[in-house]
Amino acid sequence: MGKRAIYYDTETTGVRPEKDRIIEIAAYDPVRDETFCMFVNPGCPIPPEASAIHNISDDMVKDAPDFSEVGKLFAEFCDGDVVLIAHNNDAFDQKFLECECLRNELPIPKWPYIDSLKFARKYRPDLPRHSLQHLREYHGIEANQAHRALDDVIILHKVFNELIDDLSMELILELMNQKNVLRHMPFGKHKGKPLKDIPPGYIRWLAENGALDKTDNLDLKESLKELGMLPDIQ
Repeated sequence: MGKRAIYYDTETTGVRPEKDRIIEIAAYDPVRDETFCMFVNPGCPIPPEASAIHNISDDMVKDAPDFSEVGKLFAEFCDGDVVLIAHNNDAFDQKFLECECLRNELPIPKWPYIDSLKFARKYRPDLPRHSLQHLREYHGIEANQAHRALDDVIILHKVFNELIDDLSMELILELMNQKNVLRHMPFGKHKGKPLKDIPPGYIRWLAENGALDKTDNLDLKESLKELGMLPDIQ
């Protein structure tokens, strides 16, 4: 039997894993047909701009346990030979999970992860957008309450099944771990030019301004490194 997929999602007080907090975490295990969904007391007020997105208020989480308890229960739910899947996992959900574990002195689980947003961008470049809701609409999946954790998880499960067809989780992990070596500049004023012809000053400017550290540009950063063109930024 292969790895068991668990789809998960987090709602938070903001977008900075080092400073903001998880206030809801949900997961769906389709093999066991079991769900996990718990509020988390963040120990701080939820900013109005965050509540406007996920509709979670301070009153809704005031009696919830903190992450030191919820994190343990979530780890128990994700027991066994599993792979965790989230949309924008690498830049958001996994970072929040790991920061919360460190903050609460919990061991960081060594689950393998799949970022369904990266998968969609890599294997469906024909689509104009790759947000979860756009993929839902494209595949004709019925709408639900977007931006609440469990609702998003159920949608993600349906969307990802459409994206992967009958591929195994092991093969998907292998595909996502393969380096995508770029030979041409993918954006900017030098778009389409061979990387070897890009002026060093432009590459340094990208590096100094953090452009190469963005999730979408990590393949470019790795390719520049392989070509010996990545500047040493202190």
